[in-house]
Amino acid sequence: MEALAVRLSGLDPHVEGAIRVVTFYDTLMRRRVDLAALARASAGLAECVVGVRLGGTGRTIRLSPDGIDASTPQAPASSTAPITLDDEEIGTVWLERPGPPNPLDEVLLDRLAIAAAAAVERYGPARTTMADPALVELAISADSEEAARARALRLLGFAADLPVRVVAVRARLPLDRIGRLICPARPVKAAPLAGVGVLLATTVDRSAFPAGVRAGIGAAGSPDRSWREARTALRFATSGRPVVPYDELGALALLAQVPQDAVRDNPDVAAVAALSDSPEDLETLDAYCSTGSLRRAADLLHLHHSSVARRIEHLGKSMAVDLTEPTGLIRARLALTAWRLLDD
Repeated sequence: MEALAVRLSGLDPHVEGAIRVVTFYDTLMRRRVDLAALARASAGLAECVVGVRLGGTGRTIRLSPDGIDASTPQAPASSTAPITLDDEEIGTVWLERPGPPNPLDEVLLDRLAIAAAAAVERYGPARTTMADPALVELAISADSEEAARARALRLLGFAADLPVRVVAVRARLPLDRIGRLICPARPVKAAPLAGVGVLLATTVDRSAFPAGVRAGIGAAGSPDRSWREARTALRFATSGRPVVPYDELGALALLAQVPQDAVRDNPDVAAVAALSDSPEDLETLDAYCSTGSLRRAADLLHLHHSSVARRIEHLGKSMAVDLTEPTGLIRARLALTAWRLLDD
């Protein structure tokens, strides 16, 4: 292999050279080399420092042409290429050539990226975020046997000694992007199931969810229980509170267990439902219930507090509830939450 690299490094950088670079990497892939061997051979071929970095794990390999670790000092990359696996960018390869680019650098990087993706897939687990929905379903289903669940989690790349949190998501953004944001440095897997996005992660950064995403975060260490909790928490997500951890719901989670016919028949819920044709009334009620204060609701709505007071008085008469009393405010909060659960 080293002899071949030496011969190829002196070729004229035209068509024949490009063909031989392709052949060189085909040979490496047939020999099933790992990432370290791939980087070492590439550095010898390119006659400059070669780097490989995987985004999911943060693993970085940087080798000089003589095969020595060149992790420091860090030189700027002269050219780069993404490593793509299953239509997802999982890392980067680059060259650090001190002079002008070699005409064959683009071909070399392209083939190096392809070979790196094959090595990651072979020696994985693969560090892509998107996962096989069947494996994800097996991991979170309450009907799965524990042995089958453990095997599914292992195939997804999760260590047996770490708890797996489940997140239920509704969003227009790609699931893999959301997954990498909320869990950038640890394993995270995503798959769509029955109209709901599922994220499996060992840690979840609640502050990292992008705008426009509604999510429920399970709290249990067992994936099947965490999935049930995540789905319940997602039902409570609103535009004002788009990310809801299940363990912060407390007694409110009990509302999700009330039969929907009983919820619809409740007079307070029916009164809130009657307001659904007026977005302004619902917005005012939501702001007041969320803040518990006329002045804070006014700040939220960008209105004068006297205007909000008039609206609340009108809403109280419509609902037959004194919203200025603590009991009336509690009734309105529960009714508004219960009505939203009907619209799940």
